[in-house]
Amino acid sequence: MEWLYEFPHMNDDALRALKKAIDEGFRSFTRAYGDVIEGFFSPLQHFLIASERFMTQTPWPIIIIIILAIAWGASRSLKVVLGCLVTLLAIGYFDMWDDTMRTISMIFVCTLLSIAIGIPIGILMSRSDRLQRVVNPVLDVMQTMPSFVYLIPVVMLLGIGKVPGLIAVVIYAIPPMIRLTNLGIRLVDKDVLEAADAFGSSSWQKLKNVQLPLALPTIMAGINQTIMMALAMVVIASMIGVQGLGQPVLKAIANQYFTLGIFNGLAIVGIAIIFDRVSQAYGERLQKHREIVHG
Repeated sequence: MEWLYEFPHMNDDALRALKKAIDEGFRSFTRAYGDVIEGFFSPLQHFLIASERFMTQTPWPIIIIIILAIAWGASRSLKVVLGCLVTLLAIGYFDMWDDTMRTISMIFVCTLLSIAIGIPIGILMSRSDRLQRVVNPVLDVMQTMPSFVYLIPVVMLLGIGKVPGLIAVVIYAIPPMIRLTNLGIRLVDKDVLEAADAFGSSSWQKLKNVQLPLALPTIMAGINQTIMMALAMVVIASMIGVQGLGQPVLKAIANQYFTLGIFNGLAIVGIAIIFDRVSQAYGERLQKHREIVHG
């Protein structure tokens, strides 16, 4: 009756040989194409370094003015702007300014990359049910895979540094961008599309002038979720050399520094709240504009 208590499994030697073959295959791929892949991501590294240099070397009053101007332009809300100001001043007062600026630059680049990749994929999915059936399981895997697992192949390919961390963050954060772009375009009213067809709009004109504007609030929700997931990945990405607020949190965990971890964790929360409130307010403004224009 032993078979009732021990699940049938592959022979231990065969399983060990399979794992070894996969590992050796990936190592061979890394040795053969690692330099090519690293060169491919070189422009991304330069962009990330330039963004980080701008955020850390620009005088702090100018950075605050820029962030507040963006918050006001997106939300038109004094409450949101005041909340951003108080949060930024508190972060600076507790000596977390430089780490916060590095984290913001990382999230900025991750968000731009996620938008540049996610929106076209979402548009293609909205136009093809077959592609949607293929991509959805991939997105499911990306969202449910433990975030630490992303670090293993990225580090083996590119080593330790900013770019591997950036790639891991983007892989973790991009699924909402793709899903909500696809959903937003699919939810556009069919009567509106028929009216566009009746006026002789081409597929490109219909996408640019009808579908994307009407789907924009949903797409903004995707951007919001992507930013939140990227911030959640910052601490884990610090394990492979990503500088910012994640590294002090990791140090606090390793050395049991309660206050250091709490302060930097609250700084991450503060940034998340700023991004969340500004993007949500902008999405609501877009929704109101849509209701006014389309009755």
